[in-house]
Formats: sequence, structure tokens, C-alpha cells
Amino acid sequence: MRSSVRSLRAALDPVVLARESGLQPDGWQERVLRSGSARMLLNCSRQSGKSTTVGILAAHRALYAPRSLVLLLSPTLRQSGELFAKTRAVLPIRPEKESALSLEMANGSRVVSLPGTEKTVRGFSGVDLLIVDEASRVADDLVAAIRPMLAVSSGKLVMLSTPWGKRGTFFREWTEGEGWERYRITAEQCPRISVDFLEEERRNLGDRWFKQEYMCSFEETEDSVFASDAIAMAIDPTIAPLFGGVA
Repeated sequence: MRSSVRSLRAALDPVVLARESGLQPDGWQERVLRSGSARMLLNCSRQSGKSTTVGILAAHRALYAPRSLVLLLSPTLRQSGELFAKTRAVLPIRPEKESALSLEMANGSRVVSLPGTEKTVRGFSGVDLLIVDEASRVADDLVAAIRPMLAVSSGKLVMLSTPWGKRGTFFREWTEGEGWERYRITAEQCPRISVDFLEEERRNLGDRWFKQEYMCSFEETEDSVFASDAIAMAIDPTIAPLFGGVA
């Protein structure tokens, strides 16, 4: 009886699944895990636990929502393997089938991890949970290719990353996008990162890189000739293009 109650609590609450796996989520992680939002942006410091958090989300969906398709996308094969490993580690039972980057549960749910290129993701549809790791480094054409996968299933989309300059879909959605639930978690908010370590990193990295990697700040790219704010201020929407093209 006690086992059944514990299983029911885990089915209703991903935080319970995390704790039963030996993890103690931070407050923001609990909020993410319990959120009912269909669109989430996690702008988080390095080593804050963002990948672990979405790994728990993926495992929970596969365990307790039969016949779900969970897709994990990362910029590289190595990163895809890391995120898949974090998802696999949370599962309390063995999958029915398993390979290096995918698994299938006895309830028909699948978790598939792929390196994020437009060519690798086409062919998937009816995705129930779509997770894009290191989203600031994912190409715009990939994001355009994956969004239709959620059209029929009304699935959940979670994009997580540290910033990588004022460019790309992650930056635009963070600053201008609508319908997103946003989380900004700096290194100072992570109890596992010490003040002494951060001071050392600030000295070694310099201010710009430190703010990007640990303070979740979208900094100008190194190859920028003009600051993005200066470019935006120079644009006058009331002036028509000289040759009738797109401004």
C-alpha cells in the first residue's frame, strides 16, 4: 500500500520523482518541474542544474504519460548524449528497449535524443515534450523545423541555455517573444556555486564573459562593429526602403 501511495505521489508531482532519485531540487527547479506552462524559457548560469531539471521533466513524462514522444535536442552529439544520460538516470525502472540515444518504455513512451540540425529532426511528429538544450547555439532553421511538431499534439516546448550574444532565436524569444514562462537563474542564486569561485572566474574571464556565463546577460558578440542598441536606435520605421525591398 505504501509503495502504491509513493508511486501515485511521484506520478502527480515531478519533484517527488526527483527526490526519490536522490536529487534535492532548488526552489526554482521545483517551480519549473511543477509548471503547467506549454512554453518555457530557462536562461540559466553554467552549472546551475538546468539540464538536470529538464532531464527530470523528460523522465516524468515518459514514465507517467503512456505513448508519449519526448524529443531532446542539443547542438552536438556529445551534448545530446549528456542530456539523455541525465534523463535515463532518473528513471526508476528499466526501459523496454534502449540504445545509446533513445529508449522506449513498456507503456509505449519514447525518449529520443538528437544532435540539433534541421536534417536530423525532420520526420518526427506528434511530439508531447520538446526540449532544446543550449538553445542560444541552435540554428534558427532548426527552431523553424521543430515547432510544427507540436501542432497536433499541443505539446510542451522548453528551451534552455546560457546566453551567447544578442543573436538567434533564444535571444529574440527571451527579449520579444510572447506566451513564454521565463526563468532567469544566475550563479549567485545557485547554492552549490561559492562566492570565492565566482570571484576567481570574474578575474580570469573578464567582465563580458563572466556576465554572459554566470549572470545570464546577453552581451554584444565579439565581431560586432556596432552595438545592437545603437543599430536599433538608428532605424526609422517611417522611412520607406530606397528600392522597394524589405527594410
